[in-house]
Amino acid sequence: MKRFLNFESFLARRYIRIKKGEGFRSLITLFSGIGIALGVATLLVVLSVMNGMQTDLRDKILGATSHVNLLKFHNESVYDWESLLDTLKVAVSEIEEGTPYIYSKGLIKHNQYTDGIVIKGIHEPTVSLVSELPDNIVLGSFDLKGKRVILGRYVADRLRAHIGDTVNLSSPFGATPTLFGFLPSSEKFIVSGIFDMGMYEYNATLGLISIENAKTLFRMDGVTGIEFTIKDIYQAPDVSLEIAAILGYPYRVTNWMQTNSTLLRALRIEKITMFVILTLIVIVAAFNIISSLILIVIGKIKEIGILKAIGTTSHSIMKTFLIDGLIVGGTGTIAGVLIAYVLCWLLGKYHFVNLPSDVYFLDKLPVLMQWQDFLVVSISALALSILAAFYPAKKASSLDPVEAIRNE
Repeated sequence: MKRFLNFESFLARRYIRIKKGEGFRSLITLFSGIGIALGVATLLVVLSVMNGMQTDLRDKILGATSHVNLLKFHNESVYDWESLLDTLKVAVSEIEEGTPYIYSKGLIKHNQYTDGIVIKGIHEPTVSLVSELPDNIVLGSFDLKGKRVILGRYVADRLRAHIGDTVNLSSPFGATPTLFGFLPSSEKFIVSGIFDMGMYEYNATLGLISIENAKTLFRMDGVTGIEFTIKDIYQAPDVSLEIAAILGYPYRVTNWMQTNSTLLRALRIEKITMFVILTLIVIVAAFNIISSLILIVIGKIKEIGILKAIGTTSHSIMKTFLIDGLIVGGTGTIAGVLIAYVLCWLLGKYHFVNLPSDVYFLDKLPVLMQWQDFLVVSISALALSILAAFYPAKKASSLDPVEAIRNE
């Protein structure tokens, strides 16, 4: 068996070798391999970019928000958050840490510039346990003591607000009735820091103050809710149901997968769609293998007839041309994998592709190579190459030796 396999491999390499006088056939064979390589490389680069976007977007979302969020229906205030947190940490083993927060909308004014803003009151001692906001300060410091505020990067840009500047925060929800109408609740704050979460949505809309200042600004006694981190972020839906079952009405529980379900679903569909579309490139390249092997069969009719006349089986002839298809497809696949790896490494290291963050949520093109993608694409490309070689191999193996020699 080994002798026959060696003979078929030798014959396959001989047929596929570039020879003088066969430039056209050799060119088609070369283009077949290049087509496979480019198709595989394109598919792997796109899949790696989609993986990177999913992972980077997930990390940025979880960097600014919690895994699980406890609130009340109709956004009523939550009281005694410390006892609620202690109870849930004991009752739900998946919960790691928690922190209270106040969340509302308001206006911010600096000199003649005014803008809408989402104001989040945070509990400074515990916020770092559930959020990466303290680690993303790009100017100033994470200091909310006294009347201080931390602004998103684009909020500060629009207001022309710098570290140490005084801004005015106003809330219509805590308005005081007067003879001349309602007077909005308003407080002066000093800008102590500017953060950059890498996502336009947060950088352009969010401002942070202490939870005590938020209670004063919004005239609240309790808090909006409690944010939790859990051990396994993909267990968030189950943990949400468990918390809701323990506390019951009037509490409600949301999680990061539920809140961002539309965006995450869109990314998954986009990845699947791109995989299907780009797989067509590999399929088109595989059809070139059919063309090149048919030309080999046509050019080697006499040799095939002689081989069959001296006792070579149809099975061996068929295996020879299948090996040819494997050689072309395998070479192209290996080249494509190497090209994809180098391109992904360069994209990941140097980030030379910038994105408009207000459109794509991210400011850099992220890349995440996964061995599963490389394995599936490589096996698929090789399988398509062998499948493409099947028809020419079948035709070669079915040639009648007498007719082949006579017609030649």
